Amino acid sequence: MISTNEIRVGSVFMYEGSPFMVQKLLGQKGGRAGITVNLRVKNILTGSTQDLGVDAGEKFEDVELDEKNVRLSYVDGDTFHFMDQTTYDEILLEKDDLGDKGGFISPDDDYDIMVTFYEGKAVGVELPVNITRTITYCEPGVKGDTSGKSLKPATLDTGVEVKVPLFCNTDDRIVIDTRDGSFVERAKDK
Repeated sequence: MISTNEIRVGSVFMYEGSPFMVQKLLGQKGGRAGITVNLRVKNILTGSTQDLGVDAGEKFEDVELDEKNVRLSYVDGDTFHFMDQTTYDEILLEKDDLGDKGGFISPDDDYDIMVTFYEGKAVGVELPVNITRTITYCEPGVKGDTSGKSLKPATLDTGVEVKVPLFCNTDDRIVIDTRDGSFVERAKDK
């Protein structure tokens, strides 16, 4: 059993007889009836996405998933082509199946990705917690602002937009937390 406070992005649970995978945590709302946790979930069987509000403390049946170690070969439109590192089988996932994580991976990456399967069907991916990406565009940095408390939008080499501190510039390599897309630090591989 998995309780509401243990649910994270990528968690899979049974709800009303169907397996759902959490794509995004939308926040909590409190009121007279108690706290409601809002989630964006994807039905693994049908592929449909919906927003779901569940009571805090509610328990769900946990779903067991199989995992395979893969590498991203190439991206064709909205289809991501992965290759199993042991059997060399090709695994296809749509951009919608990856959720927000699709914006953090590129065929040029040299790290392994875990693809999760439910009853033989690929349903999602698990990325390393921290990955390094290059900023392709952001407004010029502000000299002297090294606190990192104020943020500005920046576009990464994969096309996704994240928030970075004001001192970051175009062509900087930065480390991103793939769980929530937040800036961690400047990359030390310069």
